[in-house]
Amino acid sequence: MQTSTHDLAIGEREVRKEFVPDHEAQAEREWACLTVLAEHAPGLAPRPLRREDGDRPVVVMSRVPGEPVAPRPLTSGETAALGAALRRLYDVPVEAVTAAGIGPRRYGADTLPGMLVEWLADEHDLEQCRDPALVADALALARAYVAAPPLPEPRLTALGIADLNPANVLLHDGEVRLVDFEDGGLSDPAYELADHVEHLGSRLPGVYDVDALPAAVGLDAEGRERMAAYRPLFAAFWLAMLLPGNGGWRRNPRGTTEAHAQHFMALAGHH
Repeated sequence: MQTSTHDLAIGEREVRKEFVPDHEAQAEREWACLTVLAEHAPGLAPRPLRREDGDRPVVVMSRVPGEPVAPRPLTSGETAALGAALRRLYDVPVEAVTAAGIGPRRYGADTLPGMLVEWLADEHDLEQCRDPALVADALALARAYVAAPPLPEPRLTALGIADLNPANVLLHDGEVRLVDFEDGGLSDPAYELADHVEHLGSRLPGVYDVDALPAAVGLDAEGRERMAAYRPLFAAFWLAMLLPGNGGWRRNPRGTTEAHAQHFMALAGHH
């Protein structure tokens, strides 16, 4: 599933991002997204400076000011600043994105359900869980859900960052800058926001408010409905990550899997 894909060397003015071997596609995606943003939303993200050839793909970019958001709920002002930043991102002309050769984001709405069918089919030793029966129930529901998910028709109307881990949101003087576009690409703001609020790194400490953030972005009523419809899909993704033996299981305290199982079942309409 997810593993670390790069090493960062942060200098005074430059950041050197060295990808693991065979991750040329992620490096290309990062370079292309930063190039488009430098022209159409300058200052929102690092400027691409140069590529380096070698055994491992390298993208060198400018260092942007700011500190990653803390693992706590954003203030109303911070939420407004993040909403404005995401709005700038979504307003980049789609024609410019496609002209740069940027395709759909990684784990898009048309590919993630099929991937989850495979991931959730794996066998796991649920006896390692605090409440094996609860996790088994959630896993059964998730398997049924991803096999025929009741999702809106995918749309590719905007450039999305894909990974809005709070570490990728930099605050500086009341403004937000975004980093890490290696998974970015064409997407739907509603799909992106569902991803962002369900990201385990943001959801557990309550960093992004599920109502205030889409409002700050300017999502309309239909967009908010689409966002709500996509949230169980990302909750199913994180359930897969939190099963015994997977990365989320190893990185989080015991009991996280059970709490998330309940969260997924609530979102998926199981009471």
